[in-house]
Amino acid sequence: MSSDRPGRPADVVPEGEDPRPAGASAQGEAGTGPARAPSRRERRRRRDHKGSLLRELPVLLLVAFVLALVVKTFLVQAFFIPSGSMERTLHGCPGCTGDRVLVNKVPYWFGEPEPGDIVVFKGPDTWSPEVDVAEPSNRVTGALLWLGRAIGVAPPSEDDFVKRVIATGGQTVQCCDAEGRVTVDDRPLDEPYIYENTPLESRAFGPVTVPEGRLWVMGDHRSASADSKAHMGDKYSGTIAVDDVIGKAALIVWPLDRIGVLHAPDIQGVEASGLPGGPAPGSGASAVAAPYALGLVGALPPTAVRRRRQRRTGPADAP
Repeated sequence: MSSDRPGRPADVVPEGEDPRPAGASAQGEAGTGPARAPSRRERRRRRDHKGSLLRELPVLLLVAFVLALVVKTFLVQAFFIPSGSMERTLHGCPGCTGDRVLVNKVPYWFGEPEPGDIVVFKGPDTWSPEVDVAEPSNRVTGALLWLGRAIGVAPPSEDDFVKRVIATGGQTVQCCDAEGRVTVDDRPLDEPYIYENTPLESRAFGPVTVPEGRLWVMGDHRSASADSKAHMGDKYSGTIAVDDVIGKAALIVWPLDRIGVLHAPDIQGVEASGLPGGPAPGSGASAVAAPYALGLVGALPPTAVRRRRQRRTGPADAP
């Protein structure tokens, strides 16, 4: 009897099977024999994989840009501190390493700035800039400047300022008491952060009653800060609008040896939250973490969709 299987010549190998003897493939892959050339299916799979990456790259870049814009606009933004007006809480003086800070916009969704908060804001049109910034000459440099400001490596706009809130709407601020302290509603403030090197008589100002919806702000380095005191003669009596506040400076992220949370001390001596001058709702650690949690939630849907599509389509098959 013939040992050949009927209907299948001995030299015919079905498509997809390896015609080499057992162990030949392993020897080739191990380098002890000639390497096996990639099959048509493998070449097709590699080609489709490269094409898929090239097709997805513009979409991924667009999604990343949109997410960066959303985060910068609504959640958190990095700022470079080039001036010395907040020294020594924030270093920006000549010869110092300019701090980069993260500004959290979430706390002021639920409340308004409170005394002791460090805020970044758009200065009134009556305020002179503290730093000079060259305007971009074309769209490309303008886009690069925008990106640099978004990640906190470029100087801010000339009308962006960072100061500490001293008094809010309806409060009366002035200086000084017998010990040289600023007072709000005739009560001296507790300001351990002050860097002051000017004589007592040059610190005097006020009294000024802050209009509703506005803030009195000052730098921690009082003698080097063009703040509310320096603009008392303008039409706003030196105050800024609450609506012009960009966000609360929450975290120093650069330089590495200064990384840390920026605290808002209870400078008016009001300890109970919910009372005038107390901590604003959402201004604690949960508010600092909120942008990162929201960003994680926003990143999950695209990732889930992509993985589900990969599971559904599977590897590319040869025709």
